[in-house]
Amino acid sequence: MGGTRAYIGSFTTAGGRGITAATVDPESGELTVLGAAHALENPSFLVPSPDGDLLYAVGESEAGLAAAFRTTGTPDGVPVPIRAPVPVGGAGPTHLALADRHLVVANYGSGSVSTLPLLPDGAPGGGAVLQHTGSGPDPERQEGPHAHQVVPDPSGRWILSVDLGTDSVRVCAFEDDALVVRRETALRPGSGPRHLAFHPDGRFVHVLNELAPTVTVCHWDRDTGALTPREEIPVQAPGSTGDAYPSGIVVDPRGRFVWTAIRGQDAIAVLSVEDGGAALRLTATVDCGGHWPRDLALHPSGRFLYAANERSGDVTWFTLDPETGVPARGGAIDAPAASCVVFG
Repeated sequence: MGGTRAYIGSFTTAGGRGITAATVDPESGELTVLGAAHALENPSFLVPSPDGDLLYAVGESEAGLAAAFRTTGTPDGVPVPIRAPVPVGGAGPTHLALADRHLVVANYGSGSVSTLPLLPDGAPGGGAVLQHTGSGPDPERQEGPHAHQVVPDPSGRWILSVDLGTDSVRVCAFEDDALVVRRETALRPGSGPRHLAFHPDGRFVHVLNELAPTVTVCHWDRDTGALTPREEIPVQAPGSTGDAYPSGIVVDPRGRFVWTAIRGQDAIAVLSVEDGGAALRLTATVDCGGHWPRDLALHPSGRFLYAANERSGDVTWFTLDPETGVPARGGAIDAPAASCVVFG
């Protein structure tokens, strides 16, 4: 659909509606709600299939579930589940990705990564679990592994698993239906990596550290799977006080800007990309338009940015200045306990 539909995840145990479907105005970025699907508890993160016909969701709970929804030809444009949710084999799943006919899931609670083969109808089946090990220096947040995100690299050969609990990024590859760790890159102790995003040219990776709060710029070698940290850049201005808790990170498709959400300051940080992706520089910070922005999403056109504001229960959208990357608020819709926005 080329970004004409948006899907908003939420925490149903905090009053969320499930998965909200909305249309996207291609000229203004405005969202108009169509309805919501209530078939899964806490569908906190979503990913669409490449053809836009299906939508996958994790159920972020101790039980740990995943489900597939059909998004085309459905009543009122609201996603319809294909089958009942399936266990992922881990607790507290927070993120998922599609890779090599598998659904790959990061389980924050159990510190593991699950791989679920896709059945002929596109629904996930039972799969394998890769258990992370280790810990970090923060006794409250890093007592053990906490896999927070899984991202396929642009070549499709590697899966990168970001672990907040062990201050590391594991580079994995498929062996049959299971993932195996090929490399593990250590980041600064106590930094707490949460999410990462690739620069469009594929040579650099920007890792957002929740506990630091910083972005670590890494060089990426797609041939060997080597991820090499280069420098660490703050995502808040000098003199800022209080906990920042940065959450989401997205990269301009032209490779000129990086945006991060900062929950503790209800802000969006703008970083300018320099030296072809090898360096970043904080250039601006703007209000997110709500409270506790859990995630950011960039429209496929690259013109609009969306913030899922979990605690104020809304999604705000912004028009991006093509020269500076600074977001200008366009509007908002109600979205109780919003957790993410994706496009299909």
